[in-house]
Amino acid sequence: TCPQCHRSASLDQRGLRGFQRNRLLEAIVQRYQQGRAAAAAAAKCQLCDRSPPEPAAVLCEQCEVLYCAACQLRCHPARGPFAKHRLAPPPAHPGAPGGGGDGGGGKGAGGGRKLPTCAEHDLENYSMYCVSCRSPVCYQCLEEGKHNKHDVKALGAMWKQHKAQLSQALNGVSDKAKEAKEFLVQLKNLLQQIQENGLDYEACLVAQCDALVDALTRQKAKLLTKVTKEREHKLKVVWDQINHCTLKLRQSTGLMEYCLEVIKENDPSGFLQISDALIKRVQVSQEQWVKGALEPKVSAEFDLTLDSEPLLQSIHQLDFIQMKFPVSVPPVPLLQLEKCCTRNNSVTLAWRMPPLSHNPVEGYILELDDGDGGQFREVYVGKETLCTIDGLHFNSTYNARVKAFNSSGVGPYSKTVILQTSDVAWFTFDPSSAHRDIVLSNDNQTATCNSYDDRVVLGTAAFSKGVHYWELHVDRYDNHPDPAFGIARINVVKDMMLGKDDKAWAMYVDNNRSWFMHCNSHTNRTEGGVSKGATVGVLLDLNKHNLTFYINGQQQGPPAFENIEGVFMPALSLNRNVQVNLQSSPTCP
Repeated sequence: TCPQCHRSASLDQRGLRGFQRNRLLEAIVQRYQQGRAAAAAAAKCQLCDRSPPEPAAVLCEQCEVLYCAACQLRCHPARGPFAKHRLAPPPAHPGAPGGGGDGGGGKGAGGGRKLPTCAEHDLENYSMYCVSCRSPVCYQCLEEGKHNKHDVKALGAMWKQHKAQLSQALNGVSDKAKEAKEFLVQLKNLLQQIQENGLDYEACLVAQCDALVDALTRQKAKLLTKVTKEREHKLKVVWDQINHCTLKLRQSTGLMEYCLEVIKENDPSGFLQISDALIKRVQVSQEQWVKGALEPKVSAEFDLTLDSEPLLQSIHQLDFIQMKFPVSVPPVPLLQLEKCCTRNNSVTLAWRMPPLSHNPVEGYILELDDGDGGQFREVYVGKETLCTIDGLHFNSTYNARVKAFNSSGVGPYSKTVILQTSDVAWFTFDPSSAHRDIVLSNDNQTATCNSYDDRVVLGTAAFSKGVHYWELHVDRYDNHPDPAFGIARINVVKDMMLGKDDKAWAMYVDNNRSWFMHCNSHTNRTEGGVSKGATVGVLLDLNKHNLTFYINGQQQGPPAFENIEGVFMPALSLNRNVQVNLQSSPTCP
């Protein structure tokens, strides 16, 4: 069985010569041998005074001169004006076999080599390729009928096809090889980082253990001071008691000796003259030795017990919280630009940590400017790597950046990405904030009501900057109701006509006239009403801070309201006699 093509073959009378020859390997061997011959016929040094000249070691591309090693050191040192010259290996000798190459001017498929002949028919060249047998064949092989029912194709076409397949496969291998080289560079850098971090960790560990020893030494000194004070206190108490007892004992001993001398006297009258006073003195002396007077006030034992067991346990349990100790701040996050996008007045950003990042990450801080080149502010803090920020200005350019943090601190910022919000707003009616009597359909673009009373519904977009225009097409209009069109804040009252409170600015209209209304104040009565098929336009210009209304393309009086500032949402109030359809971004009149 062939180890390369994995096909089995039987030996015939030709022996090993009956096997199919690997012509590709033969050609590679031939080119290799030609290359070795060319290397043997190396160019000679052009400055040697020896005969014959030494083989050239380098070629100066600027001087265009070949040097041997000795002449290069002597005539072309790597300093001064020669320092910037580029030295390259010498080329193969032009006259050497293979020196001129075999790819540009060779004849035929082999570049000058003899075309291979069929193994079965020595006089025939290969011209076709049998796909079933996976081998080249000649015309005579086909005429003999060995490959009648096989899929046979032109040799040149299959050659090009297989070359293309091999090149495509090589591209994948090349990409993997490139990744492997980059990975090896990372691993080598990792070796250096491990070496450096290991030394840093050892120094940090020694410093922390030395700090523990210093703290224990300081605490030892404090405890010794307490023991010294306790000892000195006990000694003072005992010495005071010794001095006091010695004085009293001296007094009692003197009194006893005096009394014994008095008792020896034989003069009754003289004895009785002083006996009463002497008895009182003896009794007073006896009373001085009260209970406890002959007991030590302090003990020889020290009532100080050092509780070292918890500390010993802590020392025995002293270990690293994590293997990576100490922890450094996280590296720079990488923004995934292919996942960053904008929609309406929302931006979505995505990021990831670089590969081979060993420092833990506890969270990320995403910062965004104000859309006008102002200061950055935090808009997200958390562990996710994908974040959408809503409620931004339309037609504005925002700068965003992100950084990671952990217990050691905050890492550096990523590169800044620039995101442009939409020029115009695409929105629908908002079912989540609408009054419960509002009925929405047509993907929330059509609104009506179940009640005869006016109910409010808002749009899904909020505006605080720029110029915005939208239209509402009246699909149904029965019994002359008064729908109101305009803008409102998010906390507008939704169970009465739009414009009756101070949170909405509106135009309400019947079949003949229209009025502007805010805070239940009616102004600017204008002729021209609505009917089925009419179109009401609302133009909110937050650059000029005014609001303008249109009916069927005609402006209803001057701008309805001036000095409008803040955040506003498209708004509508209607009852069951009206149905309208929203067009969020038509052409402005």
